[in-house]
Amino acid sequence: MKRADSIISEFATPDLLVKREFKINKTDAVILYNPDLTDSALLSELLRALEHFCDGKITLDGLVKSVIYIAETKTSSDEEGARHLLLSGDAVIFVDGLKDFIVCNLRKWDKRSISEPPTSTVMRGPREGFIEDLKTNLSLIERRVKSPGLAIEKMHIGRIGNTAVALVYLSNIADKELVESVRKKLKSIDVDAVLDSHYLQPVLEERPLSVFHQTGISEKPDIVVSKMLEGRVAIVVDGSPMVITVPFMLVEDYQSSEDYYERASLATFLRVIRIMSVFFSILLPGLYVALQEFHYSMIPLRFLITVMTSVNGIPLSPLTEVLFVILLFEIIREASVRMPRAVGMAMSIVGALVLGDTAVKAGIISSPAVMITALSSIALYTAPNQEGTMTLLRIAFTMLGGLGGMYLLLCGILYLVLYLCSLSGFGVPYMSPFAPLIFADLKDSFYRVSLLRMNDRPVSIKNKNKKRRGNGLYGR
Repeated sequence: MKRADSIISEFATPDLLVKREFKINKTDAVILYNPDLTDSALLSELLRALEHFCDGKITLDGLVKSVIYIAETKTSSDEEGARHLLLSGDAVIFVDGLKDFIVCNLRKWDKRSISEPPTSTVMRGPREGFIEDLKTNLSLIERRVKSPGLAIEKMHIGRIGNTAVALVYLSNIADKELVESVRKKLKSIDVDAVLDSHYLQPVLEERPLSVFHQTGISEKPDIVVSKMLEGRVAIVVDGSPMVITVPFMLVEDYQSSEDYYERASLATFLRVIRIMSVFFSILLPGLYVALQEFHYSMIPLRFLITVMTSVNGIPLSPLTEVLFVILLFEIIREASVRMPRAVGMAMSIVGALVLGDTAVKAGIISSPAVMITALSSIALYTAPNQEGTMTLLRIAFTMLGGLGGMYLLLCGILYLVLYLCSLSGFGVPYMSPFAPLIFADLKDSFYRVSLLRMNDRPVSIKNKNKKRRGNGLYGR
């Protein structure tokens, strides 16, 4: 048929599609499909059912209602859309003498099984994680939100890749202006392809060149659903296990899903530990360099004697020494990530021990510098989503401490705080609920109160329904 041949001619490699001619009640018909993406068993059953049809006049609606049992079947006249559907694994059926055609969902491809995400392991709570299949990821969300208010808007982004993207939110909670703003930004994207959800982050951020990410990202369905219940919007991308949520606040990176499955007192303690670790990771190397270079009189005498004994004979300046150790740790970390898993762990441990111990014994670097840098490097991973940002800040503050001592260090801290306070996304301040100070939202910030007292949704995020819980068990 001419229409089928016209669709095939648009492909650079026509052999990518299979054209199968058959008859439906003595009427010529053609089915097009991609054998690499189509379920062959379903295809065989579909053809068998069509070829055995012999019930009077043929109409597409009659075939869809009476013969084709596949749930996702529809009629269409859009040949351009048919090309994209064929590349997704659908089959297209043309019947001689009929203007429209039938599209059947026969998609089948291998996908990773649902498992605990490696970046978000927990001792308590759900262990399911998103995978690279859009349909599976949406089902994980739908299983947790059995409400007619759950809205899922699907669209395709990318002139060549034509990637499926889903905008997911709760229509009875999320603010209409927020949803419309996110929708407009997604529809304004004009790129060749979206290979991962990170491709969308710069478009959704007000300052895409900033070192701080301004969108939330997670591999766990329970985290995404909890954020949607607060009024946020989720963006799910086909081919990516990472789901984006907006708007985003800095405090979210220091919260863990496990915090809500533990006692409030323990969750608060862990959050304080995370925040202290962030300060250690960013400021500790710079503070060490500043004290050694300019303010050694502030170091306690016994500690000063230990430090001076350790650095005696070191050819490098304190600033150069610490930067060298940081660079050494970053090389080891990067190499351990890129190496095969079987040798990566062993190489990172042996490399750190051998290189560090050898360098200290050779008198190139001192023991305090190795200890300070190691503690700073370990503390980075208490907030893994901010690891890249904190690595850059650690180097910047180390240089400030080595060049100007405590004065430049304090100036850098002041500038960083002012810069963070200037960030915002979709009308929500980045430093909320601290700047501006919102007392109602402090109950789930650097500390967490009991679930019995968390009855209202965050004030920082605009939403339709402020009440999170009613007058039942959690409303006392």
